[in-house]
Amino acid sequence: MGNDAGFWFLSRAERGNVATEVHAGPRGSLPWSEGNLVRPLVHGATYFARLYEELSALRAGDRVWFTDWRGDADERLLNEGPTVGDLLASLAQSGVEVRGLIWRSHGERVSAPISGRSNELLGRRINEAGGEVLLDQRVRLFGSHHQKFFVIRHRDDSSRDVAFVGGLDLSHSRRDDAGHTGDPQAVSMDSRYGKRPPWHDAALELRGPVVADVLAVFAERWNDPHPLDRRTPYRMLLQRLAHMPRHPKPLPESTPPAAPVGSHAVQLLRTYGVKHPPFPFAPAGERSIAHAYVKAFARARNLIYIEDQYLWSTEVVTGLARALTKNPELKVIAVVPRYPDADGPVAGPPSRLGQLRALEMLHRAAPDRIGVFDLESNAGTPIYIHAKICIIDDTWMTCGSDNFNRRSWTTDSELSCAIFDASSADQTADASDSDGKQRGNIARDLRIELWAEHLGLDLDDPLLLNPAEGLVTWNTAADALDHWHEAKTASIRPAGRVRHHAPEPVSRVQRLWATPLLRFVIDPDGRPRRLHGTAQF
Repeated sequence: MGNDAGFWFLSRAERGNVATEVHAGPRGSLPWSEGNLVRPLVHGATYFARLYEELSALRAGDRVWFTDWRGDADERLLNEGPTVGDLLASLAQSGVEVRGLIWRSHGERVSAPISGRSNELLGRRINEAGGEVLLDQRVRLFGSHHQKFFVIRHRDDSSRDVAFVGGLDLSHSRRDDAGHTGDPQAVSMDSRYGKRPPWHDAALELRGPVVADVLAVFAERWNDPHPLDRRTPYRMLLQRLAHMPRHPKPLPESTPPAAPVGSHAVQLLRTYGVKHPPFPFAPAGERSIAHAYVKAFARARNLIYIEDQYLWSTEVVTGLARALTKNPELKVIAVVPRYPDADGPVAGPPSRLGQLRALEMLHRAAPDRIGVFDLESNAGTPIYIHAKICIIDDTWMTCGSDNFNRRSWTTDSELSCAIFDASSADQTADASDSDGKQRGNIARDLRIELWAEHLGLDLDDPLLLNPAEGLVTWNTAADALDHWHEAKTASIRPAGRVRHHAPEPVSRVQRLWATPLLRFVIDPDGRPRRLHGTAQF
């Protein structure tokens, strides 16, 4: 059963949203798509280069649809350019249909460094060139549109259609690579990350029938008939400044999905908060991301590997703690940022408090089977972890826009992909080819790629092959680098970038005000009221 997609993926009933057309299909069809080819793209520079290659090959009559949380029109896709705004505007001018949904944001003064001004400028740049970008604020109170994806379709050749889904925005600081010297166009963060913060991120390149499913996610949001924003004079002015149409053009009729091209099964997972007026495609919200993780954690046998921006909220880690308690063989390795991106006197304590409480719960469940780490560049600068990846038993994996916090699982709109590689369905975890090399799959290969970089090992190093022993390898690497820093000698720096993660404490006085700020603003609960105070989603 563990080698079957249905063992890992959600059924329609488990997804909990019967109103959506995504993975709907006729009765008896699967609530996921099969026959896809998925390629992980580690690092923003890799993703931006692939995006540039696909977009620059488009011709009049082709179509591009995208969503974004933050976009900077002047962000360069390559060292020598072009910028995001110039490329998308030139496509619109050349007859390519370009449509986008960008979160309107709460404004510079309210949500700095979240930039509503940047999003408005990107939308204006594309709309003036003939595209159609909407600033979308159809969200729950204190929520955001956090989805980040592209769908690219070709007028005459559906076999070339492609989608990109992940955690990467079209914005400053994202274009970093394995060297982790940072994006030359940087955002302002906690000063300990330096002027060019090193940035670790990831996305997926998708081909096959799933491309049509990602487009269906876009279409549901685009076709929502409710106003994009409250009709106040200020909001109306923002829309005019962005040259945003008052009545968006309807999307073209959907075309048949592309033919199967690979062995990857993909289930699209989402979060939509409960709000008024409700989303037509999720009137009671959708929390399939949370449901999928809870199910997958319970299925885990050997290792859960996580890369995440936050790892906050006791509700979120309850499933992890239960899995660790139930299965004495299970281990968890998590990679998180060393510091919050904004670790100031107001935002810092609530952020650290949420993580401290989550980690305390995990350590109580299995103190010797949980390892939490952060990373630093070879120059010793902390690397900001923005990737949103989970890999379980080298079998099931996710990558997308969601983070391990209550906000992502209940409030903000999110899109992530769960992936199962059918080509490995008849293999055991220790299966190997005639030459002695272990046969892999997408989840295993991605884990090895990530571990090789973080631990400073070659891809064929035997230490990477057995995930069940991975925690020992990570602890050894982190011990070596921690001791090297403590010794402050001129000895050769140990290989790898791994440090033990130790969040800075939050005082009793700070907890008095940080707790309500965390609960209601930083990490709000978008579940129906009956579920508040529980670990159910």
